[in-house]
Amino acid sequence: MEHSGEDTICAIATPLGEGGVGIVRVSGERAIAISTKVVQPRNHATLEQLTSHRLYLSDVHSENTLKGSDSFPLDEALVVVMKKPRSYTGEDVVEIQTHGGPLILQSTCEALIQQGARMAEPGEFTKRAFLNGRLDLTQAEAVLDTIQATTSSSLRTAQSLLRGTLRREVERLKEELLTNLAHLEAGMDFVEEDISFIQTAQLERVLQNAHSELQQLIETFEEGRIVREGIKAAIIGRPNVGKSSLLNALLKMDRAIVSPDPGTTRDVIDESVNIAGIHMRLLDTAGLRHTEDFVEEEGIRRTKEALEEADLILFMIDGSVELSEEDRTLLHDHATGRCLIVINKNDLPNQVETADILAIVRREEKEGHQLQVVRISAKNEEGLDTLKETIRSLFFKSNFEPGQAPIVTHLRHKAALAQAQESISQAQGSIKAGMDAECIALDMRAALDSLGEITGAISTEDILDRIFRDFCIGK
Repeated sequence: MEHSGEDTICAIATPLGEGGVGIVRVSGERAIAISTKVVQPRNHATLEQLTSHRLYLSDVHSENTLKGSDSFPLDEALVVVMKKPRSYTGEDVVEIQTHGGPLILQSTCEALIQQGARMAEPGEFTKRAFLNGRLDLTQAEAVLDTIQATTSSSLRTAQSLLRGTLRREVERLKEELLTNLAHLEAGMDFVEEDISFIQTAQLERVLQNAHSELQQLIETFEEGRIVREGIKAAIIGRPNVGKSSLLNALLKMDRAIVSPDPGTTRDVIDESVNIAGIHMRLLDTAGLRHTEDFVEEEGIRRTKEALEEADLILFMIDGSVELSEEDRTLLHDHATGRCLIVINKNDLPNQVETADILAIVRREEKEGHQLQVVRISAKNEEGLDTLKETIRSLFFKSNFEPGQAPIVTHLRHKAALAQAQESISQAQGSIKAGMDAECIALDMRAALDSLGEITGAISTEDILDRIFRDFCIGK
């Protein structure tokens, strides 16, 4: 259902449940007028008379007290009026800070709706901030990333985007392209006089620099995605090599049942843990083997599904016994892509050499992933720090520091950058082919449009809906 941007919206801005403080947020052209009918400052002033951005002790009246059925106010509250444009949305905003009881907050919203407000849709406050020029789209997305951050790395990256690091880089690229496009188009107006405002060699340098800088940004996506979304790692291996013990050791809790009997783990166990500053979803899987047991067979099927979705495979081997045929078959079939070999039971005499494993796994250089081997004792929690740092090194450069430089964290950004780069390539091709300036200018404008999609200078309702649908109501 579409709503007018002139509507006044309200929502509970704090999580549902009991708490010391709860906040109801109101935004829109009539935010102050509507809230005045629900909130009465103790100093007997109207909300319009209050100094902007200051807290005032007030009484909140529910729908019942407004109708005079109860002589007592619903709650006492602190109220702040933030007059446009100095507010989150760029509109007049009123925030009512009551005690954090669900009934109080719900009744406050109902009273505001009774006076003419409507409930906000998910992300509508942030969407209004974008539409009113308070945020660009990268910053709006960073608001949600900040809320959903689970590690210090993801939080620093989200805050960097919120402060405009990616926006400034995109705007710099746009400005450089736009300046040279203007020179190119100026020359088009004087083509009969044979006057040129930019030399072909200079334009080629500008386009090549833009192409290279776009490539550098695109190459940050994998690290940016991992920081934002985390890593999905599947722990696999034959039964009884210590997969569940490793899960428990990393979680520092007995999450999975550990038993000497094979087939104990029947389903994929999904848990989250912070590994060297990275959010990691650990999937403890059923041991891979042939079985006639229907339930265990279903667990193995789910294990194979988890392998297809995993960013990383932690392939576990029991180092206290020689490699079995089962180990060798599994290594040959599954030690591909990003795979880390974890040799467990290092507290016992070693029976497996790294060379034995490398002889089985013939890795082609073109895959770009060097097979690494880490020895641990999950039982004694030995070697876990080395394991964590090795995992980090598989996904991040040694000098990577979240929040320090522009980084691409959303597939939408990467796709737009790739499209801009493709348009630049086409412009370069047009120059080499000796085509008219109009063709070159057309490709440069297409590149500018793609860059504009990143910040929202060019946007569609479909793009906005996809961005804001994952927000919570009240933000």
